[in-house]
Amino acid sequence: MKNICLISDTHGKLESWVFKHFEDSDEIWHCGDLGSISVIDSINKNFKFRTVYGNIDNDKIRISLKKNLVFKVEGIKVLMTHIAGPVKKYNAETLKIISNEKPQLLACGHSHILKVVYDKKFEMLYMNPGSCGSFGIHKVKTLLKFKIDKNNIKDLKVIEKKR
Repeated sequence: MKNICLISDTHGKLESWVFKHFEDSDEIWHCGDLGSISVIDSINKNFKFRTVYGNIDNDKIRISLKKNLVFKVEGIKVLMTHIAGPVKKYNAETLKIISNEKPQLLACGHSHILKVVYDKKFEMLYMNPGSCGSFGIHKVKTLLKFKIDKNNIKDLKVIEKKR
């Protein structure tokens, strides 16, 4: 069983309340718009870390990361990207990857709006953790925590902090 902390859209700064939620996590996943190499370094130093770059990330970050990641944790195939498009209206690139890879979990960011929805058509859970950063339109900072146990995603928790 793996404990996952899913974040996105830090835009250059990781606050201490976010780090507190890493402590009991086996893996930290960041869905892009990291905003600085220091965000990558601060997580990478102490935690198993998977991330993709986002639209605000500079060339230095983009060179070191991928736009899309497909990987397996326990029995769950995951697609991570920054901009997937709205649920059930995925952009062409994401739709192609979903069709080819058939992930059970799509982790994405960009909107700064937390959303978790099961997509019956693709038999896939869509997770957008919103933004745990201070920059953007959101009124509440958010992240997601959950467990992957063999072929099950369970114990989903929404963590919120007012801006």
